[in-house]
Amino acid sequence: MLENILVQRNVSTKTKIGIKTLVSSLVIALAVALPQIVHLAAGAQGGMIYLPMYLPVVIGGCLLGTWWGLGVGILSPIVSFGITSLFGNAMPALARLPFMIVELGVFALVSGLFSKLIYKHSWVAIPATLTAFIAGRATFIVLVAIFQNISNLTVATVWNQILMGWPGLIIIAVIVPLVTILLNTLLKKEKK
Repeated sequence: MLENILVQRNVSTKTKIGIKTLVSSLVIALAVALPQIVHLAAGAQGGMIYLPMYLPVVIGGCLLGTWWGLGVGILSPIVSFGITSLFGNAMPALARLPFMIVELGVFALVSGLFSKLIYKHSWVAIPATLTAFIAGRATFIVLVAIFQNISNLTVATVWNQILMGWPGLIIIAVIVPLVTILLNTLLKKEKK
């Protein structure tokens, strides 16, 4: 979506990279800060229930497109782990980190695949969000099934976490399309 808007405005490649870097940095910062806020407000289980890191990552995919979105999805849990490790409470936990890197990468990659269509038809953010959720969670289950012999995660544990995360899915399914539609409308209006 953002790429299309920047192309329409005849923005130079250097400026495009600068804008995308800034937006990516903001999305990653949100993906680090939002879980902290949720954990403070809702306790340790708040992350699994409300999926706060997923929300900015899916928005990032919708805005930034496939490859920049993938970068945001991969970097968000890594940056979060790095920063929170400094304070003695690594989030996500080291055992879950590799799975979240791949899962969030898939979330952002899949939502990013819809980015050009979202530019044309904002409502496409709805199937983009739902498809990203299904692809990301399916990837997580498959990875755990493959690596459960060397991981402390099991398919049953992950399935329970997915069931626990339905409130987060509903929040994401509502907020991502609303934010994406609003930004698309505002940025297109600004262009005219």
